[in-house]
Amino acid sequence: MEWVRFGIGSLCILCGLAIAVIAAFGLFKFRFALNRMHAAAITDTLGILMVLLGLIILRGFCFDSLKLGLIILFFWFASPVSSHLLAGLEVEISDRLKDNCEIEENERKGGQS
Repeated sequence: MEWVRFGIGSLCILCGLAIAVIAAFGLFKFRFALNRMHAAAITDTLGILMVLLGLIILRGFCFDSLKLGLIILFFWFASPVSSHLLAGLEVEISDRLKDNCEIEENERKGGQS
């Protein structure tokens, strides 16, 4: 039973690391900040989840697993908020953004008419 737990935990960690490598490639490949943020968000949600889930499985269900679960929860709450703030800042200050995206002028000013 110990080998099965070790195998599943290791597989989760390897999947998380593979997702992180793919997302890092996307960070360097994309030209615009909003596209880069999308690639980084994949790592925040799925990559970190898989790595920490693998660590929870390897460690077993104990107090350390609870701490790792709280870290997963924190990342899932903090990542969308920070991404939204950074995307709003990019929309507000980027001059090249309207060449590549369709943004209405009232959306650009925060929705005020």
